[in-house]
Amino acid sequence: MKLILCCVRSVRVLLFSVFCVSAFLIVSPVSAQDVASRRKENTIPPDVQVDFWSDYPNELLARSLVERMTDEELYAQILMFGWAGAEPENLLYQWVGGRGLGSVKVFGWNTDDINLVAKSISSLQKSAASRRFKIPLFVATDQEGGWIRHVKGETANTPGNMAIGASGYPADAWYSAYYISREIKALGINMNFAPPVDLFTNHDSTIIGTRSFGENPQKVGILGGAFAAGSIAAGVIPTAKHFPGHGDTDSDSHINLPVIDVDFETFKKRELVPFIYLIKENIPAVMSGHLSFPKIDSTGAPASLSKYFLTDLLRGELGYKGLIITDDMMMNGDTLYAGSLSNAFRMAIEAGNDIVISSTTARLNEALWTNNLSLMQTDELFRERIKDAAYNVIKAKLDYFKGGNAAPLYPDASSVSQHIPDKEGQLFFLEQACRSITFFKQGEVPLLSENAGSVLLAGSLPKFFEAGRKRYPDCAEFRFSYEPGPNETAWMSENIVKTAAGYDTVIICVSNERSAAIAEALKPLGKKVIVLSIMTPSYSFALDWADSILVGYSYSSYTFEALFGALNGEYSVHGTLPYTAQ
Repeated sequence: MKLILCCVRSVRVLLFSVFCVSAFLIVSPVSAQDVASRRKENTIPPDVQVDFWSDYPNELLARSLVERMTDEELYAQILMFGWAGAEPENLLYQWVGGRGLGSVKVFGWNTDDINLVAKSISSLQKSAASRRFKIPLFVATDQEGGWIRHVKGETANTPGNMAIGASGYPADAWYSAYYISREIKALGINMNFAPPVDLFTNHDSTIIGTRSFGENPQKVGILGGAFAAGSIAAGVIPTAKHFPGHGDTDSDSHINLPVIDVDFETFKKRELVPFIYLIKENIPAVMSGHLSFPKIDSTGAPASLSKYFLTDLLRGELGYKGLIITDDMMMNGDTLYAGSLSNAFRMAIEAGNDIVISSTTARLNEALWTNNLSLMQTDELFRERIKDAAYNVIKAKLDYFKGGNAAPLYPDASSVSQHIPDKEGQLFFLEQACRSITFFKQGEVPLLSENAGSVLLAGSLPKFFEAGRKRYPDCAEFRFSYEPGPNETAWMSENIVKTAAGYDTVIICVSNERSAAIAEALKPLGKKVIVLSIMTPSYSFALDWADSILVGYSYSSYTFEALFGALNGEYSVHGTLPYTAQ
């Protein structure tokens, strides 16, 4: 498997080949008119009627379709919109059927009823097929695994990427993506915004956390490559994100523009390495992040709006050939810099993005449409950039939809239950969770029911208590909120001490700063305390006074089964913390 075999290649050689070659071609400037003229020379004659499904080579057909499209069709083809609620509203159908919108995105608020998701996608694809060129939609979502799971319903709630990093097996990354992709493919979703290959460099990050495979650039590249290969094998387009790397900041680009103040030498040896692995293996899509690296691009522009990052570095120096897709443009990370949404869309297109995303459906007369459409009439270079992006999108669609392994255009909602949940995937994810479990501190384990004495389970999630009761059927329970406020935290900290006084062993689930504070209150009791850490493990590190600390990386049922199975001695624990404990 080509993507997994990249692990045997030296990253030093890759870096040398990318950054140390100094031969440059010197060419004469080419005008927009020259580019347009050369395109038309290599197209199907205009008197021959064609559509997306015509039988011509993909490059020739893509060029010919682009040359026949109106400005409105060209611009609409590079836009991707989400919608509010469970079903697409009429406005979205106006964009798809009336204007030729190129792509749609399924968000978490659309997916409680996955049968309705399949019906909605089928209906939207039929609307797209009603247009003269019959160009199908890219339908995307964020199904990274673990914490980020936009398609809900009966889909797998998996152990996640940091759990894959803890097991360290590329096969776990491959099969995770494979089973995740098989589920969403059954709904007609053909593009997944995964894997994230951001390094978990800043351990205070709340936006990346367990979405990362870890902090080692080479390891993240290998696991990201394996994940991408599994996705492709299942028939879903993977997307590496968030270029050039969201890991070294605790800021959230939904709220503000994160500034990552690293020099280029650090950047190329760290953030870029996973993307280099994936580019060498022909990753079909990369998502640009709303991230500022002022020591690398002195304008301070977010990478998603930076021609240097996307055109000069990603396309030019790194040789990337696939689609470049923005992160959601409704985030503050780009609009605060650009000054307006319309201006942000323009800058994103000029920077080199091929698809521009809005999590909401724009109104028909919004400035992001009217202003940039008008600019196409007066700025030939801008128009050619949109034509270039539209060509890239259509060519990618032709390659995918005519490649023999595409998601169904018109998924059958009545057959969804045959594919979701994926039965093979359920078995795999439990095994994968067991491979990920890590001892941060190992005390008297295994803890069998007959020698545990009286047991108190303390936590917030029902799946924690369900898995615990299987092993310790006579246990008592102490419950608190998953995200308790400061007053509840103080009250629970006081009361857990009173409750735990009557028990021999306390098993507490720690998922965040608040639950760690509640666990800390148990220290003076001198009881046997066992910490089961889920999500980012860092919150449990200060609890090293506890008898044992087991790390599980997610709140999935597979993770809780694996954690209690390890505590009960049902298998040997071999997971390794995928970043340096601080």
